[in-house]
Amino acid sequence: MQIIGAVLERSGAEPPFAENRPFTIGPLELDPPESGEILVRIEAAGVCHSDLSVVDGNRLRPTPMLLGHEAAGIVEQIGGGVDDVSIGDRVVMTFLPRCEACAGCATDGRLPCEVGTAANTAGTLVGGGIRLHRSGAPVHHHLGVSGFASHAVVSRTSVVPVPADVPAEIAALLGCAVLTGGGAVINGADPAPGSTIVIVGLGGVGMAALLVALALDLEVIGIDANDTKLDVARRLGAARALSPQDAVDAGIRAPAVIEAAGNVRAFETAVALTAPGGVTVTVGLPAPDARAQVSPLQMTAEARTIIGSYLGSAVPARDIPRYIELWRDGRLPLEQLVSSRIDLDDIAGAMDRLAAGGELRQLITF
Repeated sequence: MQIIGAVLERSGAEPPFAENRPFTIGPLELDPPESGEILVRIEAAGVCHSDLSVVDGNRLRPTPMLLGHEAAGIVEQIGGGVDDVSIGDRVVMTFLPRCEACAGCATDGRLPCEVGTAANTAGTLVGGGIRLHRSGAPVHHHLGVSGFASHAVVSRTSVVPVPADVPAEIAALLGCAVLTGGGAVINGADPAPGSTIVIVGLGGVGMAALLVALALDLEVIGIDANDTKLDVARRLGAARALSPQDAVDAGIRAPAVIEAAGNVRAFETAVALTAPGGVTVTVGLPAPDARAQVSPLQMTAEARTIIGSYLGSAVPARDIPRYIELWRDGRLPLEQLVSSRIDLDDIAGAMDRLAAGGELRQLITF
């Protein structure tokens, strides 16, 4: 079938992307789903820093590639061997497939799936297949999803069905922002009830972590260099919202600190704000060559722990239903994460706005 999608032609493009135009938006051919796969009509897709990191070259992926890894949509066709989803179901698309058979999947979310990671790196679906083509030439899949398009063929292991009462925009957010930010709180930090948690970096993932922490009745301190984001954090219920320097000067120390900005200074700030005996959870993805300074003596003398948490150490099929129940109960207002809604044609501009730091989640709606 023919679809419309946003293809990244080259990685390492220079901003402003709206002028340099690394994307081509146009028709592609999408093969039907094969065994273990499904065809999804995309309803909503979020624009995330993990997409931007491929555009600007911080994450090297094979190109051309149809980007987008946080999306939701309706199942329209089912390949052989899939018997637990039905045509018409709404599904959340998650960027880390889980085969449930490898050593990584045996760690209950702590490590990513080895099979899914290999496929994501190669720009294929699980099993090595490519279902996207343009003028007969293959177009790579982004993290098993490629959600910046009208339709996608994905592995059944890349989706989680959700009840019909969950709107598409909420479902899309569950696929990355909430799994990553919320998982950093629940699976990574595992804070004591009623304790204080600090979140460094209040973009889409950091603000999702803030909302989940508030839903769990934790005291939240938000840290960001952007005054507008600090204002949003206060409005959502943060006990305090401070710039990084103000937080350090105020002597803030908390038993759990989450770093969700993806840069070295944010990571070092998160470590500095962690109390003795506490845990620093990092979910940000800085450039591969980035290096931070940490005192080994401080780690030892203060019995500190630093935890890496990829995708919030999530098991999507286990964690997404929990977030849905919190949302249904009115305790997790995920609608607050949506800073703007855009058309697919505005994807390059959306990357520019994301790079400038002024957005939480921009949603492409179809």
